[in-house]
Amino acid sequence: MKFNILMFAMLLSGSIANAQNDPVIMTINGQPVTRSEFEYSYNKNNSETVVDKKSVDDYVDLFINYKLKVQAAVDAGIDTTKNFRSEFLLYRNQQIRPSFISNDDLEREAWKVYKATQARIDSTGGLVKPAHILIGLRQNAPAAAQQKAKVRIDSIYNALTAGADFAELARKCSDDRRSAVEGGRLPWLQKGQTLKEFEDVVYSLKKGEMSKPFLSPAGYHIVLLEDKGMFFPYDSVHADILRFVDQRGVRERIITQNIDSIAKASVPPVTPDELLDRKAAEMEAADPNLKNLIREYHDGLLLYEISNRTVWEKAASDEKGLERCFKKNKKKYRWDEPRYKGIAYFVKDEADIEAVKKAVKKVDFKNWADTLRKVFNDSIIRVKVVKGIFKKGENALVDKMVFKADTVVTPPAEYPIPAVYGKVLKAPKSYEDVRELVVADYQEQLEKQWVAELRRKYAVTVNKDVLATVNKH
Repeated sequence: MKFNILMFAMLLSGSIANAQNDPVIMTINGQPVTRSEFEYSYNKNNSETVVDKKSVDDYVDLFINYKLKVQAAVDAGIDTTKNFRSEFLLYRNQQIRPSFISNDDLEREAWKVYKATQARIDSTGGLVKPAHILIGLRQNAPAAAQQKAKVRIDSIYNALTAGADFAELARKCSDDRRSAVEGGRLPWLQKGQTLKEFEDVVYSLKKGEMSKPFLSPAGYHIVLLEDKGMFFPYDSVHADILRFVDQRGVRERIITQNIDSIAKASVPPVTPDELLDRKAAEMEAADPNLKNLIREYHDGLLLYEISNRTVWEKAASDEKGLERCFKKNKKKYRWDEPRYKGIAYFVKDEADIEAVKKAVKKVDFKNWADTLRKVFNDSIIRVKVVKGIFKKGENALVDKMVFKADTVVTPPAEYPIPAVYGKVLKAPKSYEDVRELVVADYQEQLEKQWVAELRRKYAVTVNKDVLATVNKH
């Protein structure tokens, strides 16, 4: 009994200590937010590289709005959807899975790879390090070309046997320019890496021995065997083997095997997913930075999805709302100079100038491009066209034919005849003429309305005393 009371007291004192070390800075919809979470967010978004830094007091409202949106996403059940869980767990597990592999695991796998590679290479003759001079000759070359290549390789061979420097002649004469700059030197090779005719000769040479000219499908070669030996020592290829292990997904395979083994051996047995959940909880409890990182990703996914549903998608697709926003802020969208709303195009046939105009005359402007593609460029491209709302200086053809600027127009090859079709606008006539600006403004309007609704819906309290201690404890 005394033992149980003592344990309870220890646990309670630990909880009190944690609460004192990381007090609640605010409560949102009954959910506590600790000072460490706020500090993590504040410090990350107000680092030295941030241009528009905020004071702690200024940041509070931004942070509250962020947490309110996350709460709205939770209430909407987004965190329970299959897509959300899949994406979140993929990221979270990327942080957790590496804890299920040790350096010993990697070393054992690296040693296995090494021994298998060593056995394969040493059993087939080991490694060779040749240098060569190549006189290229394509297969089935005419007799004259074959004779010319033979004379050339023989003359190089005669010079070498008379004492000429191999590396110097390789630089001057070899058609293998990649190795020529290295004096003909090739990397260490094993059997199966290059042409059989080349390998047969190289592996027949002794270290320091030079071959006579011989023919392969690439042309005529002379080879100097610079070195020969068994596979490299383990230490010299250790880093390369570890890179190979990572590139081939071996590390991830070991992790998966270890997770499966630990899950099955647990008492009672658990699933691999349950094991990852348990490990994540342990690691987050031991590492506040990891906990904040994972929470940031979790909440960020929720924020993106709820913002997309509530603001971004709605602003982009609500045609009536966009039109209202445009009419309400019409003065804001005035241009400082006229625009040309239409197309600038080039055709091969004079008759297509009028045909293009006729094709789009009764079509909504936003559908002009699709119409022209179907009518004129379905199988054979008859028209080169650019569609837009152009101001002076944006398109040379529009500048010349509409704004009467003194500019040079260069037609595309095979499309020599230029034309334009459209109309000059002194100001935008509808939101479509300044769609990007209107969408941005409408998004801002929806955002403000949404935040105001969330503020009314969810209770928020801020502990000013704890707020005053941010980054000062």
